[in-house]
Amino acid sequence: MKVIVIGGGIIGCLTACFLKQRGADVVLLERGRVGQEASWAGAGILSPIHPWLYPDSFSHMVNASLTLYPDLTQKLHSETGVDTQWQRSGLMIPMFADDHIHHQNAATIWSKKFDWSLQILDAHASLEQESTLNPQQLQGAMLWPDVAQIRNPRLLQAVRAWMQKLNIEIHEGCEVSALQENNSDEVCGVQTTQDITFEGDAVLMAGGSWSGTLAESMGFSLPVQPVKGQIVLLKGDPHLMQHIIKHDDAYFVPRSDGRILVGASMEFVGFERGTTDGVIEKLLTAMQKITPGIAHLPIEQQWMGFRPGTPDGMPFLGAVPEKKGLWVASGHYRNGVVLAPITAEWMSSSILGEPSHMDYSEFSLARTMPKSSPLGFPITA
Repeated sequence: MKVIVIGGGIIGCLTACFLKQRGADVVLLERGRVGQEASWAGAGILSPIHPWLYPDSFSHMVNASLTLYPDLTQKLHSETGVDTQWQRSGLMIPMFADDHIHHQNAATIWSKKFDWSLQILDAHASLEQESTLNPQQLQGAMLWPDVAQIRNPRLLQAVRAWMQKLNIEIHEGCEVSALQENNSDEVCGVQTTQDITFEGDAVLMAGGSWSGTLAESMGFSLPVQPVKGQIVLLKGDPHLMQHIIKHDDAYFVPRSDGRILVGASMEFVGFERGTTDGVIEKLLTAMQKITPGIAHLPIEQQWMGFRPGTPDGMPFLGAVPEKKGLWVASGHYRNGVVLAPITAEWMSSSILGEPSHMDYSEFSLARTMPKSSPLGFPITA
């Protein structure tokens, strides 16, 4: 079976690898360069933001994906020699007296239900664990010691090298413009803007933030839109910050070499590229409030990316009902890296018709979709 994968982010690339391992012939088409959009730009926190706000089906999917990560990173290292820097650094949510929302009750219930180890720390213990925190108004913190992170560019470098080792055909600078359908109205390939046709038995759309526009050109609706995020990279010393720190105003991710990511904005501005002074200043102001212990660090770099957002904050996974032979894996929003392994597992087995005990019907294209939600697109008057 020959499968055409549209999109060279972590979802498309990893699914291509899993398809190839299952015996499929795979061609991957990427409109720009492989691994240079949202998958590269993200922070690599292997946990959703506030997972207790999501439906149970989403949390089950997260747990299934995280279970696959240790073996996947070992596989990538053995096949390519690239260290993805997967590491358990723990995740801490500090709680301040002036916070608008206090998550402790919901987070505690969720952690127990889904078997995530959680420690509730008072202010003194919080500062002992993380000296960079602001002691002013600090009431304590929640700490999930088993939460891991991965270094996105290294993950993409490893997956790209694995694709090459598997002899997966890759075409960059190759933008798909239309589907090819046979006399039975079954999808049998795609056409590019360069008027090149690629034939296949199935097509997987994994085009990230561009999937909504691409779907419209193919004759069906997929409410995926870009949600811009900006990130600041600080240059520090190893072990200055011990844990991933998340707060409603910003998050902080310490890398093993001492660099610290400060992110990230949520902007509904279409495909407007570039960083902006106002947004960067807002992130740095949040840093002064939450973690003044890193405020002295110099800014090394700043960048942005487009998350593939959906109205309800959850991905679209599965077959397109009105387009036989066309599949979608898109709209992972802020959770593309977290959910990549299980998405690749689900989609590769489904496309090849393998029997599966996994049920992802709640992520189907046919689900009831709100216009907005607290997890997805903002509620407007």
